[in-house]
Formats: sequence, structure tokens, C-alpha cells
Amino acid sequence: MQLTFRHLSDVSTDDIMALNNNPDVLRQMPLGRPDFDEKKCKAWVAQKEAQWVLNGYGPWAFFVENEFAGWGGLQKEGDDADLALVLHPHYWGLGKVIFNEIVRRAVQELRLESITLLLPPTRVRIKGVLRLGFRPDGEVDIDGTYFRRYRLLVGPSAQHP
Repeated sequence: MQLTFRHLSDVSTDDIMALNNNPDVLRQMPLGRPDFDEKKCKAWVAQKEAQWVLNGYGPWAFFVENEFAGWGGLQKEGDDADLALVLHPHYWGLGKVIFNEIVRRAVQELRLESITLLLPPTRVRIKGVLRLGFRPDGEVDIDGTYFRRYRLLVGPSAQHP
């Protein structure tokens, strides 16, 4: 399998809109709305790309065998590097492979000590998240939507299960 990480600006707006408006994907994205049109998409891509300039990291577009599979990576949330991983349902089985590459880059390239993951309280199936090493780390409010925060220690001092 050929997995590549590219800039979101390398993806057509049609492909991004199709993913971000997909009903199965929207069920996993509490901040997502089914009215993600071309204007919103262009502004969203510009905001995501700007994170690279502002923070030195940001989200990528994931391609599998040169097909757009989704987007995600690390986004600055307060003082944390927060993990996002949004895949087209056709690629849901590749989440662990993509996650491992994001963590590798977080450690080796960005030298981060930890990454966070935000999940809505409605997400009750979290055994997989805990198996990856994430631990509960409080709650946060983003635009009136509450999330449970989980933290994964990834730096040199991290003790992995």
C-alpha cells in the first residue's frame, strides 16, 4: 500500500466537500455540518494551511494509491497538538497505519512530548483509543460543544504500554 501525506491545497474542493459532507463521516464529527459548500471549503482549506505557517505543523491530506482517502494530523488547540483523523468510510481500516505515521512525525520531526485527542461525550466506545495509550485528560469546550480530552505521551520520557 502506498500512503502519502500531502497539503490539503493539493486536493480538489469537490473531493474535500464529498468527504466532509458524507453522512457517515459527519456522525463522527460533532463540529461538522452538512452544508459544507465550495465557499466554506476554500476558507477551511486556507485556515488549515495557515496552521503550518503559524505553528510549524497542521493537517495533511492522506492519499492511498494516489486516491484521496481523508485528512488529519496535528492541529494546535490551546497549548496542545491535537490529533484529527477523518477518513472516507472506504479507508476506515487504515486508521491505525495513518495514526502510527502521524505519531512518528510528532516524535521524530516535531519533537512533541504529547498529543491530545478530543472526543464527544456521545462517543462511548473508546477501548481502541485507550489501547493506543491515550489517557483521560479533562474536558474542553469548542464553540459550545463539549469534548472529552485524551492525552498520549509521545516524547522521550513517555512510557508506552
